Amino acid sequence: MKIDVLKVIDLVRSLARQFRFGTCSGILLVSMSTLLRAEVKIPAILSSHMVLQREQPIHLWGWANPQENVSVEFNATRQSAAADRLGHWDIFLPPQSAGGPYTLTIKAANTIQLEDVLVGDVWFASGQSNMEMPLSGFPNSAVVTNADEEIRNANQPNIRLLFIHHKASDFPLHDFEATSWTKCTAETAAKFSAVAYFFGKQLVDREHVPIGLIDSTWGGTPGEAWISMHGLSADSSLMPVFSAWASFSDEQTDLQRLIEAEKQEDEAARRANQPLPKHDWHPEAASWQPAALFNGMVAPAVDFHIKGVIWYQGESNASSERANLYEKVLPALIADWRTDWHQGNFPFLFVQIANFKSGSQQTWPVVREAQRRTLAVANTGMAVTIDIGDPDNVHPSNKQDVGARLALAARRLAYGEDVEDAGPLYREIAVEGHSLRVWFDHASGGLVAKGGTLKGFEIAGDDRHFVKADARIEGESVVVSCEGVANPKFVHYGWANAPTVNLTNGKGLPASPFTSEDQIPRP
Repeated sequence: MKIDVLKVIDLVRSLARQFRFGTCSGILLVSMSTLLRAEVKIPAILSSHMVLQREQPIHLWGWANPQENVSVEFNATRQSAAADRLGHWDIFLPPQSAGGPYTLTIKAANTIQLEDVLVGDVWFASGQSNMEMPLSGFPNSAVVTNADEEIRNANQPNIRLLFIHHKASDFPLHDFEATSWTKCTAETAAKFSAVAYFFGKQLVDREHVPIGLIDSTWGGTPGEAWISMHGLSADSSLMPVFSAWASFSDEQTDLQRLIEAEKQEDEAARRANQPLPKHDWHPEAASWQPAALFNGMVAPAVDFHIKGVIWYQGESNASSERANLYEKVLPALIADWRTDWHQGNFPFLFVQIANFKSGSQQTWPVVREAQRRTLAVANTGMAVTIDIGDPDNVHPSNKQDVGARLALAARRLAYGEDVEDAGPLYREIAVEGHSLRVWFDHASGGLVAKGGTLKGFEIAGDDRHFVKADARIEGESVVVSCEGVANPKFVHYGWANAPTVNLTNGKGLPASPFTSEDQIPRP
């Protein structure tokens, strides 16, 4: 139940004045009773045009008067429940098969009717800017390949979209800021996550069920901002997250002065008809606070049943101060969300960050290796993008292949298809004289050096001094060697921010960069 406290105060003051003039005291009781009879309300995530998760109990909830009876009718099914003493109510309907459109009716003191409701599969898309990047691109910085044509063809009646506005919070919220589900049209898709859209389009075409996509993204944000405080505090090895936040907070003290100084530098350049100077990007402080984005952009959704999650994030954790912790951060996030959604180990599919000529303080290979090792977590899948990035742009334009590769993982993990969903993944090495033989999983159809000679392998002995290695394919393994390394022990592949690599499997899917070292090298 939501009460406007200011209206209560104003009413009491008004009635108090009436008391002084002899007005009947019963007016106060009647008026207060009327004011406190709040209409039944539902969260923003429940709206017309939504998709409800098929083959799962359908959870509906909201707020009404304490103890008020609330009834729900949907697809010839009717259930009712009484609100608790705080006015919160929950109703679960039996699982439904894919279908629709249906009408959902909620009745209490008032009636809410939601139209054009579908039953299908719901995917929660989250992360930072490469997941956030809309089909129309980012103005003046990044575009999506064939964006105009893709937008023209984006009328997809069996795809429904829910866009979540940026919101950081110190505590978990119960509801999102004003939003609602929409049909997928050229207009709505243009403003929606391109990766999520291409993922959903692949699934609609393959699975022939309605697909609901929830876009909860915020560019330039670290993984720890998306984990709940319970999730962070459950693992003592994540405590450095809070010291990193303390350092970050200290840096914000003079941020406003720095921004003003940069504005003055820009203005001086304009007056002199000179190119504008380059400035470092400045993140919004609230969006870097541990748990803040979970609280504002994830917590309100955890009562809404989903099929799974697609996640694209890691660039903001690639600094030398944060990268070595990402092997803890990503598995903790997955475990945390699965705990909060209470749906078991639902599919969690993530994108490995692409190739990019980032600064010397950036250690992208460490984050990629942490992502690769996260595949040890049950029911996870990874889309490798090392071959489709843009070394000169942190926002690559090819979002179609990213969505398609995530969809391959979904088809195998979520839909049980017998489909190859990954390129070669490092399994083990064997010493063979002065060479190392590297074995791979997902080597179906054999291994392929795309475009000619195999590139991207380095080799080292006990000193861990890695040097460029000669590499050749033998069946489902690669043999690497270097004349200067007589007793090789370790091998790297693609171990650079923007490496040149070309190993794929017979399906054309790229191999993930890796190190054979037991521990991920610290930045």
